[in-house]
Amino acid sequence: MRGRQLRRAAICLLAVVAAVPVTACASGREVAEKPMAAPQEGRRTDPDVERQAAEKAALAAYSGYLAASRTASVRSDPRAPELSRFLADPLLTRVRLSIHEAKEHGAMRTGTLKSDPTVTAVSLDAIPATVDIQDCLDTSAYRLIYAKDKRVVPGSGGGRHLSTATATRYPDGRWLINSGSTHRDQPC
Repeated sequence: MRGRQLRRAAICLLAVVAAVPVTACASGREVAEKPMAAPQEGRRTDPDVERQAAEKAALAAYSGYLAASRTASVRSDPRAPELSRFLADPLLTRVRLSIHEAKEHGAMRTGTLKSDPTVTAVSLDAIPATVDIQDCLDTSAYRLIYAKDKRVVPGSGGGRHLSTATATRYPDGRWLINSGSTHRDQPC
């Protein structure tokens, strides 16, 4: 009977954690923010320079998102202020929910997450401006464990799989990751 209950809890926990495998950092401001409009027409800039700056800022936001989510997951802190520093809704809410549910089941993430992101599209003329990112996440050494006894949660094994994210430029000029998906059916 106890084995069946543990299996059910592990399956529920795995389903929650599979939805959002990583978390991010934040500034502590938890204000609903709206994406930024396209640059004003009167402003003249070199499109290549603007594109490179957008790519760099989006990749920095993505890297911050991964680092912040790892930190929040290790601490089992879904309200970690660093999450909102790099994330915006709806992804921010999904990450917080994932961490909260893992905590409720007595689990936490530990280990190393390897990432090698690339920019796949830049849309600076869009309203709001966006940058699409693709990554091959290696979660082989990034485990979901029970906090109490450090046992690995059954069925939570990692691997290498495709992950996608979108960074959006907000009115204050920050690039935040506001959507993302893990494609566990697409190994890389």
